[in-house]
Amino acid sequence: MKVLFNASQIDQRVRELGREISSSYQGDELFIIGILKGGFMFMSDLVRHIDVPTTIGFVRLSSYGDSDTPQAEVKILDDLDEAIRDKHVLIVDDIMDTGQSIILFKKHLQGKSAASVRVCTMIDKTERRSAPITPDYYGFHIDRGFIVGYGLDYAEKHRTLPDIYMLEQTNGG
Repeated sequence: MKVLFNASQIDQRVRELGREISSSYQGDELFIIGILKGGFMFMSDLVRHIDVPTTIGFVRLSSYGDSDTPQAEVKILDDLDEAIRDKHVLIVDDIMDTGQSIILFKKHLQGKSAASVRVCTMIDKTERRSAPITPDYYGFHIDRGFIVGYGLDYAEKHRTLPDIYMLEQTNGG
């Protein structure tokens, strides 16, 4: 594994994102939805740097399983319990890869009459992007490769690493 972004770079970028998001939502209350499991570490750090009133919720989506490539079908495993009608929503996830799961979930939230729905990901990875979506906010951009650490995993391993690493070539990454 090779370090792509170390803990210090990640911390600095998360602080910058917090300021940028705070500026975008000044005067509004923000409902932040973290996508589990991968987005938990990033979201935990990010919300401490957002300076507007917030409510927090979590959902679980399934698109990768134990593979390093997204599966064709995306499922909402655990949905929100809270109503989001007329609320400004920010989806926080670890990575936007193909974009399929985020676009599906974003449409799902728009169907619940949210005032706005934006997306923040730690990593914007474009190589396999097949959905017409880009994150509104992102920490770092990469073109290709399979990465782990800072919440990102491969078959549930490597999430707790403090840095973000590029894995050696796998069967699809």
